[in-house]
Amino acid sequence: MNDGAVQRVEAGALGARPLRYYDFFMAAFVTILLLSNLIGAAKLSTVGGFTFGAGILFFPLGYVIGDVLTEVYGYARARRCVWAGFGAMLFMAVMSWVVVALPAADGWSGQDAYEAVFGSTWRIVFASLLAFWAGEFANSFVLARMKVLTQGRHLWMRTIGSTIVGQGVDSLIFYPLAFYGAWSDAQVLTVMVTNWAMKVGWEVVLTPVTYMVVNGLKRAEGLDVFDAGTNFTPFRARL
Repeated sequence: MNDGAVQRVEAGALGARPLRYYDFFMAAFVTILLLSNLIGAAKLSTVGGFTFGAGILFFPLGYVIGDVLTEVYGYARARRCVWAGFGAMLFMAVMSWVVVALPAADGWSGQDAYEAVFGSTWRIVFASLLAFWAGEFANSFVLARMKVLTQGRHLWMRTIGSTIVGQGVDSLIFYPLAFYGAWSDAQVLTVMVTNWAMKVGWEVVLTPVTYMVVNGLKRAEGLDVFDAGTNFTPFRARL
């Protein structure tokens, strides 16, 4: 147990220090990512005349948790979470394809519903995987670098700024890859910009929650990691 004091730690010096809550936040990150894609992505909703994918209400929570992971535990441990999420999404895509492709039993009437919910085209699946991977790493990199440059000040600037970049990369990859040629250019551009703006807006709205979680978690862990000298390649396996 620590006494509530927060120690500034360079990422390379963290070593094998036990982390009390890191695993829980990794699990939450992967859970929100999977459920947002599995439950929310397939439904369009209209509220007040505005139509949007229902998953957008919850998917940004994954970016908030990603911010918390990078801010408290550093880029290397956030990188592990991104790869864990990527692997989980890839497994979900393969499992969905296998389950939908299996022949339905005689008398079972749920095949059409399964195909409607889980039968995404491989184009959309590929676009989603690539956009998530690139967007999350961009988000984490920007936040970690800004933390060093600002000496840990102005958390709101780092979380919102990293989300602007990360969600921008995500949207710029996903919508053209998934829908170019299937939608008009105007539709692709409109949905891309609208969803990016909504996700950034969610980050702004949730900023007080981010402050509360980050500050509480730093006190609970007794550390505040700075990524000075960190190797920011997304392909490095070591912490």
